[in-house]
Amino acid sequence: MPPLLDSEAVRQRLQRRFRRQRSAWLQGLGSWPQTLPLGLPTERSALADLAAVRRWAEQWARWDGPGTVHWVERRWPSAGTQRLPARLVFTDPATIADWLGEGARWRQARRRHALLSEAFPALSESLASEIDWLMTAPEADFQRLHDLLAWLVAHPRSGLYLRQLPIAGLDSKWAEAHRGLLTRLLRALHGTSGGDFLQLAGLRREPALLRLRLLDPALRAPLGGLGDLSAPLADIARLPLRPALAFIVENLRTGLAFEALPGAVVFMARGYAVEAYGQIPWLRDLPVYYWGDIDTHGFAILDRVRHYLPQVRALLMDEATLLTHRALWSHEARPAAAETLTRLTPEEQALYARLRQNHWRPGVRLEQERIGWEWAWRRVQAICQRHAVS
Repeated sequence: MPPLLDSEAVRQRLQRRFRRQRSAWLQGLGSWPQTLPLGLPTERSALADLAAVRRWAEQWARWDGPGTVHWVERRWPSAGTQRLPARLVFTDPATIADWLGEGARWRQARRRHALLSEAFPALSESLASEIDWLMTAPEADFQRLHDLLAWLVAHPRSGLYLRQLPIAGLDSKWAEAHRGLLTRLLRALHGTSGGDFLQLAGLRREPALLRLRLLDPALRAPLGGLGDLSAPLADIARLPLRPALAFIVENLRTGLAFEALPGAVVFMARGYAVEAYGQIPWLRDLPVYYWGDIDTHGFAILDRVRHYLPQVRALLMDEATLLTHRALWSHEARPAAAETLTRLTPEEQALYARLRQNHWRPGVRLEQERIGWEWAWRRVQAICQRHAVS
């Protein structure tokens, strides 16, 4: 006998249908009314357990919930005339949502979708994809979203900080929690697939802070003795500094461990965000050394740094250093994607290729922080001596 659907089996099937199609339904798509067969048996299958078939029909005869049960009459030679439930019919999505206990939330999503689609027609399809949020978000959050979108449409390039927007209840924590939603909706409004929230909103970005240490007392003197600075890029670029040598280190603790060096400065902990270095005028003609991990991403960052400062040399990122510290290797789970990095020297490119090709073992990585400090510091000092920094 084919399965005779009871109310619980219907609920499970409707749940799957609702999850798959509700975004389309929110846009007014779909063919209505919709039907769900209840598993009408044949005479042969019914005779296998006629009592079960009668109990099933009696259950649906008592049904008074959402949807309409459509009945058929069957005249069977061996069992007589039987009135059987054939299918459930649903006139609209709300009927299905009511069955699932989602009726109130569905109607809330419909109302919200209609309001936002009327105000921002370009968002209709994207909003339908956000149906979970439309169904569940507190009303205060929905009002903030509506007010924020309206303000941004009216002021597309305000150049203000988020904190300055005249929207009740809006704060940076709320915006951060909803950043993904805001970004997707703003991309739809602008008809683009790229850009982050602040860029799309035309808002002012918080200044990126650079961490810089001045390793020579003579360099600190014009700044009142300050030797460890975290400041916006524009402020760093305007500093009246004339160092003789600069280091860039990926690891913050490595940079903090640098001791006094005549004429030298050290920048710390920027990862891939190295574009700022190209905007510092007093760095452009200096000898600059980059010290990162010996792994594929370390060389990818070195390649990126050279885009902004072509004169940059690598520090302790060579094969000899790697093999000397074989016992300290760790594992790089996801290597950089590029097969070739065009701004590496031939020696660096060869090492990069060996790392990507798992020449020694899969995912070889030597983190700069694992190298013994005294061993590394002697080489830093030797660089200063080569540049006659004294």
